[in-house]
Amino acid sequence: TSTPKEALQDRTIVRIAAHLPDLIVYGNISPERPSVDYFDGVLMFVDISGFTAMTEKFSTAMYMDRGAEQLVEILNYYISAIVEKVLIYGGDILKFAGDALLALWKVERRQLKNIITVVIKCSLEIHGLFDIQESEEGLDVRVKIGLAAGHISMLVFGDDTRNYFLVIGQVVDDVRLAQGMAQMNDVILSPNCWQLCDRSMIEIERIPDQRAVKVNFLKPPPTFNFDEFFTKCMTFMDYYPPGDHKNILRLACMLESDPELELSLQKYVMESILKQIDDKQLRGYLSELRPVTIVFVNLIFKDEDKAEVIGSVIQDACVHITSVLKAFRGQINKVFMFDKGCSFLCVFGFPGEKAPDEVTHALESAVDIFDFCSQVHKIQTVSIGVASGIVFCGIVGHSVRHEYTVIGQKVNIAARMMMYYPGIVTCDSVTYNGSNLPTYFFKELPKKVMKGVGDFGPVYQCLGLNEKVMFGMAYLMCNRNEGYPLLGRDKEIKYFMCIMKEFLMSNCSRILMYEGSSGCGKSQILKEIEYLAQGENHRTITIALTKISFHQTFYTIQMFMANVLGLDTCKHYKERQTNLQNKVKTLLDGKFHCILNDIFHVQFPISRDISRMTPLKKQKQLEALFMKILEQTVKEERIIFIIDEAQFVDSTSWAFMEKIIRTVPIFIIMSLSPFLDVPCVAACAIMKNRNTTYVTLGPLQPKDIRNKVCLDLTVSSIPKELDSYLVEASCGIPFYCEELLKDLDHHNVLIFQPMESEEKANMTWNNLFRNFTKPTQKLKEFFHSEEVGIEEVCTLASGVRLKNLSPPASLKEISLVQLDSMSLPHQMLVRCAAIIGLTFTTELLFEILPCWNMKMMINALATLVESNIFDCFRNGKDLRMALKKNVASFEVHYRSLSLKPNEGMVHELESEVIESHIIRFCRPMMQKTAYELWLKDQKKAMHLKCARFLEENAHRCDYCRNGDFIPYHHFTVDIRLNTLDMDTIKTMTKYHGFETKEEVFSKTEIPKKSKLFLENLSPEEIRERILNFFDSIITKIRTSDEDLTPLESCQCEEILQIVILPLAHHFLALGENNKALYYFLEIASAYLILEDNYMAYVYLNEGEKLLKILQKEKSWSQTFESATFYSLKGQVCFNMGQMVLAKKMLRKALKLLNRTFPYSLISLFIQSHVEDNRHFHYLNHQGQECSPPGKKRLAQLYRQTACFALLWQIYSLNYFFHYKYYGHLAAMMQVNTALETQNDFQIIKAYLDYSLYYQLAGYQDVWFKYEVLAMEQILNLPLKGEGIEIVAYMADTLGYIKLIMGHLDLAIELGSRAHKIWSHLRNPQNHLRVLCRLSKSLFLKSRYKQLIKVLGWLWDLSTAEEHVYSKAYFYIVCLDILLYSGFVYRKFEECLEFIYQYENHRILKFQSGLLLSLYSSVAIWYARLQKWDNFYIFSNRAKNLVSRRTPTDLYYQGISRYMEGQVLHFQKQIEDQAENAQESGVELLKTLENLVAQNTIGPVFYPRFYHLMAYICILMGDGQYCDLFLNTALHHSETQGNVLEKCWLNMSKEWWYSSSESTTEDHWFKTVLSLPSWDSILSGKFMERRKIFVRTLPPQFPITDFPLTPAL
Repeated sequence: TSTPKEALQDRTIVRIAAHLPDLIVYGNISPERPSVDYFDGVLMFVDISGFTAMTEKFSTAMYMDRGAEQLVEILNYYISAIVEKVLIYGGDILKFAGDALLALWKVERRQLKNIITVVIKCSLEIHGLFDIQESEEGLDVRVKIGLAAGHISMLVFGDDTRNYFLVIGQVVDDVRLAQGMAQMNDVILSPNCWQLCDRSMIEIERIPDQRAVKVNFLKPPPTFNFDEFFTKCMTFMDYYPPGDHKNILRLACMLESDPELELSLQKYVMESILKQIDDKQLRGYLSELRPVTIVFVNLIFKDEDKAEVIGSVIQDACVHITSVLKAFRGQINKVFMFDKGCSFLCVFGFPGEKAPDEVTHALESAVDIFDFCSQVHKIQTVSIGVASGIVFCGIVGHSVRHEYTVIGQKVNIAARMMMYYPGIVTCDSVTYNGSNLPTYFFKELPKKVMKGVGDFGPVYQCLGLNEKVMFGMAYLMCNRNEGYPLLGRDKEIKYFMCIMKEFLMSNCSRILMYEGSSGCGKSQILKEIEYLAQGENHRTITIALTKISFHQTFYTIQMFMANVLGLDTCKHYKERQTNLQNKVKTLLDGKFHCILNDIFHVQFPISRDISRMTPLKKQKQLEALFMKILEQTVKEERIIFIIDEAQFVDSTSWAFMEKIIRTVPIFIIMSLSPFLDVPCVAACAIMKNRNTTYVTLGPLQPKDIRNKVCLDLTVSSIPKELDSYLVEASCGIPFYCEELLKDLDHHNVLIFQPMESEEKANMTWNNLFRNFTKPTQKLKEFFHSEEVGIEEVCTLASGVRLKNLSPPASLKEISLVQLDSMSLPHQMLVRCAAIIGLTFTTELLFEILPCWNMKMMINALATLVESNIFDCFRNGKDLRMALKKNVASFEVHYRSLSLKPNEGMVHELESEVIESHIIRFCRPMMQKTAYELWLKDQKKAMHLKCARFLEENAHRCDYCRNGDFIPYHHFTVDIRLNTLDMDTIKTMTKYHGFETKEEVFSKTEIPKKSKLFLENLSPEEIRERILNFFDSIITKIRTSDEDLTPLESCQCEEILQIVILPLAHHFLALGENNKALYYFLEIASAYLILEDNYMAYVYLNEGEKLLKILQKEKSWSQTFESATFYSLKGQVCFNMGQMVLAKKMLRKALKLLNRTFPYSLISLFIQSHVEDNRHFHYLNHQGQECSPPGKKRLAQLYRQTACFALLWQIYSLNYFFHYKYYGHLAAMMQVNTALETQNDFQIIKAYLDYSLYYQLAGYQDVWFKYEVLAMEQILNLPLKGEGIEIVAYMADTLGYIKLIMGHLDLAIELGSRAHKIWSHLRNPQNHLRVLCRLSKSLFLKSRYKQLIKVLGWLWDLSTAEEHVYSKAYFYIVCLDILLYSGFVYRKFEECLEFIYQYENHRILKFQSGLLLSLYSSVAIWYARLQKWDNFYIFSNRAKNLVSRRTPTDLYYQGISRYMEGQVLHFQKQIEDQAENAQESGVELLKTLENLVAQNTIGPVFYPRFYHLMAYICILMGDGQYCDLFLNTALHHSETQGNVLEKCWLNMSKEWWYSSSESTTEDHWFKTVLSLPSWDSILSGKFMERRKIFVRTLPPQFPITDFPLTPAL
């Protein structure tokens, strides 16, 4: 509850009075305007240095967390101290002018002597403040003070709505002159003040050649009591708080409500300030660093002495200035007497008042004001300075006396231009460039050295904004750059090409209109069209319009006809006149020629007939003449008329164009921004014309933005982080992209360095993802064709946080225009949404909106969706699909649209919003801009609200049983804001496998040996029983009355995006680093589950920053968080194939988890002995009941198993003999740790991993035992929820193991069953993975009908889920079919297009194996076609990926393809008789032998590797080893049932030992041209040509079901 004093100060009248001096609050001011009052007093002018520099520092800060609020705090820290001193000493603050203030002590003349002493004492104490205070933010604050005393006049002026006041007279001039003489920390007395003061009290210092003096100090007599003297002086001050209010700084704080006075005072305060006073929610809303345009107007009068005389002039000027500004939403912020004359500080773009084309409006206003004031008789000189940029707009001062003001370098620049260039309108280069007006409206002025502003670039004079017909100057504003292709606009150019063709073939008009928002590249499209339109028998006329053109009647047609008549090249009016005479002599009587005078600036004699004509008749005569000229012209050549910025076509020109279209065959091409108002009737008619094609331009696609960035920076690649930032922030708008790049360059974020090969780079965690994003193949080809040698890459400066960067001023301005055009409730909604983040849910928004009901919110959201502020999505999948591709350009049919009613649009959108769950800002810049408007405390409160709401759902989805992404994570760290109730605890713990007793057998009931696996069963019988078990599970799922399958699929990705990611950022904003770290680790784990290594890496780096901060805090001790951090890092390194790094990270994690992995052989053998005993103990006591581990212990155990699962694979990769012992120990420790967890899934996973380890290591007797143990474990699971998932996992993993071990038939049997279970369980990710593996098994078995069916499922599901990983696998199989199976399932070109489109996709790019396979397969294709240049491109790309060794089937499949490509290249070297051919062969053999010797490589790859080795031997002439390798490969193929490889081996055997001289390549080339499609094989059409086809094959080709092609 507020105190009575606070309640009093919160009165509206008190809050209004805080913005005004006592002179106005208590002044009995006459209602007439202008009115003048006279009094005596002392003036103090305080100038504070350092604020402008600090404002500039803040306004150019990189990050969003350095905003206006910190600036307000620092400014007011100093200013409020000065204000307080002035008020304590009885002064009245008249005005704050930026970083200066003017104070008054109003007294009768006889009291001036004593009051001057009080004011000097006050001045010296103000200096004392800054001697002792330490400067903040590196700010050196010093003050200069001038004092003057004497007779003062006050002038009040304005209109019915706004009043202003000025103090004028000699004293005002004196105080400014005195302050101007002051150095830092000086107090200067004006000559009159020195005359009037008590000289005995003051020690002064004379100023050379001046009558003013400098005060050194006060020297009162020894008996002088200043307190008594001061108290006596204050009795003469009318509004000094009396004794009973001595604790109040200002009497106006005690004002009682007085509606009449309140109404009177309101007129002195800006409307936006009054709104803020009325609406407490908006407090502080108006203080911000904001892009504005300053217009400084200075009026110097012919007779300055008399207040009455200049009062009426200022009144007239003020009324006119107010009316001009009002039209364009500008405002007068301050009026004061400046060095010479009266100055008006006008501002365009205050909060709530931002309008489009602000700079143009400011210049228009400046010219209008200049023209008006120049005509006023008593004004001698009018000078106006216009400057644009970021300034501080905010309330400055003390809580009891403050004002809304602007501070910044741009304010100073406008003021200096106004003073240094008198008598004209000047502007800075930012205004000049931002006006989008033609250069002929301006003139560059000679530079002058201006006090206090440094070099800010060229200064321009604005010559006036009446559009002159500057013939030959109204061309397109942008030039076509031959070396810069038009990116991403093929569809738009295609529209033009088609319509152009129609136009040239027909005899009627065509209109093509491109509508697009500002900055989307419309002018570039028109430049390209202008270039493409050049040709014989037609003529192209191109003009660019400006905002001013719209107000010039007939201007567009004027420019068009000047071009048609060839006047644009004439240098003089006489030349134009001669040309015109020749052109129109047959069409127009000589006496009518003078109607062309005004329009073409010529001087034909004016005839009597014309002088009597009405303007309307003249216009009709002119139009008739123009029509005749056009009819005559189009007979000789067709006309193509191109108009840029066609929204500025005037209505008369629209009307005439519509007539032209109906009368003359002409092709008009226009680009235009959306009309702000309803277009004129003629414009609407043209848009609805049946021959009009109206195209709405879409944004550029992400790949085009990427290309643009590489082109603009002239680099061959950019970092992935920069690519993501620019694609998201630019929204596909080229101008946004350019501005963002300029901003990054300005802040030195971009670093350019020479390109370095990936092989040479030393791999560390920091450069793990140094693979840069490269431009598309099309742009590379352009570089190549232009012979542009680009040898640099772009990187980012270290420590830069792109997502936190503040928006560039130009983009912030666009967002502010949109924000300020909204109603206040809509602004509040957008600002609240900005706190949540770029993407948010309607539930959370409703939670944080103050005092809104659901209906209000839905209505507001629908309106904002319609205004393109927000997009709405039904679910996360829709959002992800929308983010992958921007909306393409599309055609709008206004003709048919006009027939449909427009009602119900908002109602439809409301329904859409109700159905939508997720909302996203259309443009990230809007979110950042709105976010920056909040004050720090408000932000904190909102972030806290969001965090409280989100953390209830910050866990995995219902499908995944609501757990943490890092199992049991929340049990190890106290991160909850809300207190947990029992229901929440149950929900959070349920997923971890501790179901209730009804759901699962207790451990004592589990039989030690299952009846399924009796003693003495053969492997075949066990196999049958296992398959039957899975069949029975599938039958139960299908037929059970209970609902055993989930109702929806996994929603974890959506939860990650809309709950956990925002939650981490909310905690970061709240400064809760431990909670933010917790969620960053959760996010990284989630991304690893989603196979997105890059994003996991990004958030681990975010976590690392927090970890370093937390580790410095003594109170923080979270070993588990550190261990988790390193284990996740290890997993990322493992997935990226960086095994040395991975091993280092995983060992570190295990050490932190108190499970140190041995380093030496001695400790290895000791640890192995310990683990063997543990393992024996666990296996023998498994059936016995024992208490489960606690939750914290389980969290540690799960992390340990994850580390060991990766470690054994890493050690198995190494060739050193002793490493296999480390591998065995890691696998054993995984099993033991899993057994300790007592979790079925962990145990089964560990058993299967251990079995796989033994199989790969060649221990045939052991692996089978662990597979049986895994099956026994699974038999006792309940058939619901997690139990069915574990069964599916078992079938899936067993199928995978059988595939890589070469048991293809069993792999197919298990895979097909896993496929059925996963499809029932609605788990797309696992379902897709099993389909990928199944397709591989079927391919090797040559079971093509089944394979094609599986590929169909794979394609449908991967397309529906937008799963790029499985799509890539699909195309890998398609390429395999092309290369090895002798038919076409998907064409090679389609496969290649997929690679080009997705090679920079972060999941593929940073996933070991997929791209390696794709690149290598394409390289093989080109090698067989003898296209060696293409082969080298793809082979080199594959080579860069070879070093990323991961023990996965994908990697080995990729490496087998890569090695095949190298063998084909070796064959070429042999044929070319290259010098190092033999060395290459030996090296290849050695590599292949090492691959076969690896423990992690599956036997399924042996046949291909031995086949390749045999081929190398035959090429090198070593028949003996060739036979050995060939027979080994055949043996493995037979054993595995690998039909495909067996065919190729037999064919190779036959070919290599035959006497045929023909080369494989020739036959391959012939075969490629005749490869049948799968459809033609099924239909039997191919069989009719089969006989002919077979004859073309060489004798060594096997004739199987399909014609096979040679592998080697």
